Amino acid sequence: QVQLVESGGGLVQPGGSLRLSCAASGFTLEYYAVGWFRQAPGKGREGVSCITSSDNTTYYADSVKGRFTISRDNNKNTVYLQMNLLKPEDTAVYFCATTRDQAYYGATYYLNEMYFNSWGQGTQVTVSS
Repeated sequence: QVQLVESGGGLVQPGGSLRLSCAASGFTLEYYAVGWFRQAPGKGREGVSCITSSDNTTYYADSVKGRFTISRDNNKNTVYLQMNLLKPEDTAVYFCATTRDQAYYGATYYLNEMYFNSWGQGTQVTVSS
């Protein structure tokens, strides 16, 4: 069964950190670009970060650059999103999803949900004092 499972969400104070995990089963995550997306209440889904499969190139939304870091551990078939200096506006449900690498494409592809499939169920991140 092909499945992605996100974990690591929770309640954290502003300025705090969380590490989200996206674990795959039924397929090898190493062969896919993996993106993180988030959806806040009443808003559409937003691309946060992505890591490619070919050379681990990373992409970030401007709102998280310098604070979030995406990485992958192929031995564990898992992609991570390290989130530091969290802000209340980071509060959302975070999802991971996969897509195929596309040569010569950039952030407009890798941070666009319409090109992704195999979505996980999401994990809630709440940043509040």
